[in-house]
Amino acid sequence: MGGSSVCDGTLSLDEFNASAKALVTKWSGIDVDNALPDWEWRPCRKMGVPSETEGFVALEGVYRIGAGSQSEESDDDPVPDDVVEHDTWVQSSRDNVHLYDFHIVYSFSYKVPVLYFQGLQSGGQLLTLDEIKKDLPSHSLQLLNESKWTFITREEHPHLSRPWFTLHPCGTSDWMKLLLHKLGDKDRSLQYLSAWLSVVGQAVGLKIPLKLYCNS
Repeated sequence: MGGSSVCDGTLSLDEFNASAKALVTKWSGIDVDNALPDWEWRPCRKMGVPSETEGFVALEGVYRIGAGSQSEESDDDPVPDDVVEHDTWVQSSRDNVHLYDFHIVYSFSYKVPVLYFQGLQSGGQLLTLDEIKKDLPSHSLQLLNESKWTFITREEHPHLSRPWFTLHPCGTSDWMKLLLHKLGDKDRSLQYLSAWLSVVGQAVGLKIPLKLYCNS
């Protein structure tokens, strides 16, 4: 597997697949206090048969306390050393929560990963973008408003053929090129998605353990 594309902030499909599987493996070995389910590799299906070369990574069944009952963190509250500061995300069966699904998909046009996501009410109705923004923590809203690359669009999911919200990937290769320079040359492509998620997760309020993207 060549690593030249990673140096310019992009990934080949093979590198994406390898990095995705590395993310799944590393995440499953990290203690996230049951706050989030595991990421899973989902192979695409062609003619009813799972593809050996194309797929995406899925994090599904994430519950977010609704805006009306959101828990706010005090500036004086201690933040665990191994968790990025965030508003409270929980897995719960209560009725006053919203359900979120997140998919990491490879973009053949931009040659970078793209985050697709959707939120649902407890009754199964899809959330609007305004409703989703009400669920986001304040630092995520600030990032979405101030950053030139983290803007949300609604596009057809390339593997599910249904409209999902997505963070547009137009500037991903530029900031990933800068971020990857901080990593060592060894296995840089395998660390790509972990490093990418450390930034993208902040834009959608995902709690990302620091251990995920710290060199082990």
